[in-house]
Amino acid sequence: MLQQVFGWVDDEYDKIPVEREILGESDLTATVLRLPMVYGPGDPLHRLLPIVKRMDDGRSAILFEEKHAAWRGPRGYVENVAAAIALAATADRAEHRIYNVGDLDTPSELNWAAAIGRVIGWRGRFVTLPADRTPPHLRLPGNLDQHWVTDTSRIRSELGYREPVDGDEAIRRTVEWERANPPTGFNPHQFDYAAEDAALTA
Repeated sequence: MLQQVFGWVDDEYDKIPVEREILGESDLTATVLRLPMVYGPGDPLHRLLPIVKRMDDGRSAILFEEKHAAWRGPRGYVENVAAAIALAATADRAEHRIYNVGDLDTPSELNWAAAIGRVIGWRGRFVTLPADRTPPHLRLPGNLDQHWVTDTSRIRSELGYREPVDGDEAIRRTVEWERANPPTGFNPHQFDYAAEDAALTA
């Protein structure tokens, strides 16, 4: 999926050697920012779409494979990430430093979906199932036993970074954009409600 959006991503993709080369160059003033999964208007992966569409379609229950439901990874709203980049780019203290950028908290996928539901006002329920009872289109690839939780305290303490847009407002703006801009052409998400209903019934 990532290769369809970002053509330069392959099995050998690794950013750490690049960071070392840049920071090891004495004639180059550099700062490294490790960015999260960026959501918000313009997101080519439409990260909120799987939840928003199901809620807007009136689904009374939304399914998660249990390991996917528990998985935690860093997120950041696009305007907040942009603010962090601008701050680091203009702060002398940021030279030759590495900063993780992202939301202060790293909720599970299930808790993230619940936050979206709260902002939308959805009244349904979430159901988690083991992988062998979850429809194939809802099973994510990769190692979901490994969480991607990052510590963003350095950019906050050293540069005074704070998110200009709070979490609920970020979700609200993203939901509005997702509703107004459904994917055209490539769509990384699938919606097989018949299979989901069958799994719920079983």
